[in-house]
Amino acid sequence: MDLSAELADWPVGSAAAAVIGPAGVLDIVGDGRSYPWASVTKVITALTVLDGTFEGVVGLDDEVGPPDSTLRHVLSHASGLAIDTDRILARPGTRRVYSNRGIDLAAQHLEQRTGRPFVEELTERVLDLLGMTGTTLTGTPAHGASGPIADLAALAADLLNPSMLLPNVVSLGSTVAFPGLGGVLPGFGRQTRNDWGLGCEIRDHKTPHWTAPGNSAATFGHFGQSGSFIWVDPVAQLACVSLSDKPFGPWAAEVWPRLSAAVLDCYAS
Repeated sequence: MDLSAELADWPVGSAAAAVIGPAGVLDIVGDGRSYPWASVTKVITALTVLDGTFEGVVGLDDEVGPPDSTLRHVLSHASGLAIDTDRILARPGTRRVYSNRGIDLAAQHLEQRTGRPFVEELTERVLDLLGMTGTTLTGTPAHGASGPIADLAALAADLLNPSMLLPNVVSLGSTVAFPGLGGVLPGFGRQTRNDWGLGCEIRDHKTPHWTAPGNSAATFGHFGQSGSFIWVDPVAQLACVSLSDKPFGPWAAEVWPRLSAAVLDCYAS
């Protein structure tokens, strides 16, 4: 597989991508440029908060968000909060309502319990741990990170084969919370089962979707409105990441599944 060729006809100014296997990076295209991650930021934010649960400074059953909502609800977009406000659109645990506000509240909860700025928690619990020295959080914990493709590949590698992250943290992020909830997958419409873990979207059998039809139901990850994505397929034992300088749109919904299919065709055993 020629990864550069796969990106050559993308209608963007520049893009970077990497393919990761159990032993590490299999192929990478990119010049070290930093790109905005947008909602891919939610993955590292959730990992930070989840690490705090194993330290005992926060708990998944802590009250966070609207009445009857917990940290578990806000991390899995099951709190009922609207996307960017405190407006309540559904009772907690009844519908998957994608919410930047919920993720920000989760980060604030950890910040309040530790007494330290969230960016310090993120740096210590995830970025420094994985050697992601080029990644910075300059905006909201829901979508404010930027970094190079090598850092995103390092994250994908440890999600695929945890060596620095706690395996139980990765498991919580990638295991369905509140199974069976329906809701809208941003950019891809209403899904009867819109499954999410604590921070990561889980592919299940969603259609349409931004990964390939050949990706396993256990595939987890996230994409961002900046034209970014990360997916990890534990069945295929592969991961793929991409960053670009063009916002998500129909172009991404076309080329991302194509790239994902090519990765699976080339590297899946």
